[in-house]
Amino acid sequence: MATVESVSGPIDAEELGSTLIHEHFRFRDEGAAFQWPHLYDERDELDKALADARAVKGHGVETVVDPNAMTGSRDARFSKKVADETGIQIILATGIYTYDHLPQVFQNRDEDDIADVFVHDIEHGIQGTEVKAAFLKTACDAPGMIPNVEKLHRAVSRASLRTGVPIMAHSQPSSGTGLEQVRVFEEEGVDPNKVQIAHTGDTDDLDYIEKLLDKGVWIGMDRYGLDLFLPTDKRNATVLALLERGYADRMFLSQDYCSTLDWFPPEVQEMLKASEVPEWSMTMLFESVIPYLKENGMTDEQLETMMVDNPKRWLTA
Repeated sequence: MATVESVSGPIDAEELGSTLIHEHFRFRDEGAAFQWPHLYDERDELDKALADARAVKGHGVETVVDPNAMTGSRDARFSKKVADETGIQIILATGIYTYDHLPQVFQNRDEDDIADVFVHDIEHGIQGTEVKAAFLKTACDAPGMIPNVEKLHRAVSRASLRTGVPIMAHSQPSSGTGLEQVRVFEEEGVDPNKVQIAHTGDTDDLDYIEKLLDKGVWIGMDRYGLDLFLPTDKRNATVLALLERGYADRMFLSQDYCSTLDWFPPEVQEMLKASEVPEWSMTMLFESVIPYLKENGMTDEQLETMMVDNPKRWLTA
């Protein structure tokens, strides 16, 4: 029977249950947090993460995939604490989240050397713990497939080929980066069934989305509530159109919510959340999106496929 690594150890894939494929229990700049810890409230961050974990459990979620990586303060110990205190199953990644810059330590290493670092997280554990990464994370945004970004895509490709774990790739549909990412993965010989192009739901361009799907990859309709990228009504219309075209078995639903985020001072953060992304939360799917999709044609079977079957199939591809 296939198993998936979680922060609490390997779990039977059949025990994943209803899964949120892209959420963050904490996202912050790790360099700033180390150098100026007074800017952060560790207890408040943990309390907010615990509250979100309990909230999604209340909606029947059993597993949360947290694709944090280097630069976002991935922290295996913090994640395990959330899992231990709430009973939620949390699955972590390995990788480097950047659109352009690489630290000198990785500038001076080639793709295979970087792949070694990722493989260590998968086979031995993250940050000196026994928590193992279950998938790889990389990103390509507005700057495009520039050399540093391509280097990381080839590194995660090689780590995936060595270990068999899947890849989640942050994309920016407005720049068409998903297709560029697939090109690199194909050149490296990665099975497209192991590749998830995250944030595909940031566009309602069905032609672009179907070009990705024709490649055999998975797509993340995973930023519900982030209206600055695409309003909810357009996200819903896109998901319903794709369901009509028979793509339930290639999509994920999620929100890319961050229990805590440090991009602005706390008071500005709260103001912007209220004005720019008022519905964004880790439970928005269950409170408004799923009811709307059901009212407009989504079946229970399609929902089960996207929330239960697809995460299991991708994680064990």
